[in-house]
Amino acid sequence: MHYNLAQLFRESIGSTRDYEVDDSFVGPEDGLDRAQGWVRVIRTHEGFLIRAELETQVSLTCSRCLSPFELHSELTMEEESFPSINPMTGRMQDLPGETDGAILLDDQQVLDMGEVLRQYVITEVPIKPLCCEKCLGLCPECGSNQNKEKCKCNAGPADPRWGALVELLTEKQD
Repeated sequence: MHYNLAQLFRESIGSTRDYEVDDSFVGPEDGLDRAQGWVRVIRTHEGFLIRAELETQVSLTCSRCLSPFELHSELTMEEESFPSINPMTGRMQDLPGETDGAILLDDQQVLDMGEVLRQYVITEVPIKPLCCEKCLGLCPECGSNQNKEKCKCNAGPADPRWGALVELLTEKQD
């Protein structure tokens, strides 16, 4: 997701470029994930305003059963971007005072949206991603995925003080 903005930098303030996005990017788990949507770049007096609406499909690992799954999300982005080198003079450019978090263009005036998109996606990913709300996780005894198969491990209570109650339950079932 690289966009050359050198020509747009030479145009008047308010000029825009619209781009359709259907591309891959490096996601939060360092795999290739997908993004579809649009990006609009607007020329400002010092740089560019980037607006985007993207649908993403991100490959994650469930925190309970360790199975891979895809998370779909919709992102709305709005960021500023400034050139590090003035394309008119070819010299390093003094950046405006408040550029913390802004995207800097490289020396060829190319905008790289990959890292910005990855950071937006990370904010959308839950701290403990789950493949589904009712994920049963892994068996603590044998490690089998309880969503796929019912294991035959002893799932009895670990505390012996509950043993008498367990016996009552087994007698009642017989």
